[in-house]
Amino acid sequence: MEAVSAAIGIAVVVLGLGLKSSLRVIRQYERGVVYRLGRVRSQAKQPGPRLLVPLVDRMTKVNMQVVTMPVPSQEGITRDNVSVRVDAVLYFRVIDPIKATVDVQNYQFAMVQVAQTSLRSVIGKSELDDLLSGREAMNEGLELMLATPAVEWGIHIDRVEIKDVALPESMKRSMARQAEADRERRARIITADGELQASEKLAQAASAMDATPAAMQLRLLQTVVEVAAEKNSTLVMPFPVEMLRFFERAAGSERPAAEPAPAPAPASGPASGPAAVAEPARPVAEVDGAAPAALEAPKDRPGPAVPAERRPVDEEA
Repeated sequence: MEAVSAAIGIAVVVLGLGLKSSLRVIRQYERGVVYRLGRVRSQAKQPGPRLLVPLVDRMTKVNMQVVTMPVPSQEGITRDNVSVRVDAVLYFRVIDPIKATVDVQNYQFAMVQVAQTSLRSVIGKSELDDLLSGREAMNEGLELMLATPAVEWGIHIDRVEIKDVALPESMKRSMARQAEADRERRARIITADGELQASEKLAQAASAMDATPAAMQLRLLQTVVEVAAEKNSTLVMPFPVEMLRFFERAAGSERPAAEPAPAPAPASGPASGPAAVAEPARPVAEVDGAAPAALEAPKDRPGPAVPAERRPVDEEA
């Protein structure tokens, strides 16, 4: 009896150990690949408790979650001969666990290597502007290059994104100068456009004020009020040039015509010399084509004497 009880106990222990080694629990995000005597089963085990044949079956669990894998930085030369360093990030997941475990030894390491080589190839085929501003197209091209080998390994590429593009310092300075020059050009264009619009508006305002002179006076008074409101001790009043010209024309029209000057009286004293000669007469404006006549200075109006002509004076004894 005791021997039978011992045998039953040993059988129960062995059965318990066998059940423990053959019973496996597969999580929701996993799939089980079963190898029976070294040969893979055609169907992967679904989530839940699964019973395997002891000492016959071996099972490998494959994670079906999305794997986020950073791609190491790759240094390359773009098509326009600019040295850059680019790194990316790769998102993929396993859709066929049997291919992922049988067809490739380590699918994660394989995906990293393929991503690095594809990234270097994309850098060489692209220009710097595409890497900086056209990343969407670059991501699509990189995803297409990775999808070809990934499908054969039972892997689906969710997305590939270029994370950072490192440029040399000299290139950064050149791009900064280019951007500054472009902003300065746009600022000058905007300023010139504003000046053009302002000149057109000023021309329209000048035409309106020219039609109504009172508007000019009102605008002048408004400007005076605005300047006086700032509590300035000095007030500058604009004075139109046209008014100065009007005063000048008025003064010229009121100026009297030039009057003829009287001739000097003849000398009464003795002449010092053989012949005494009077001063020559200054010409007076001709009247009706006649020669200027000798005029004597009137007694009631002072003025220099102007002789009519040069004539000799008799010598006194």
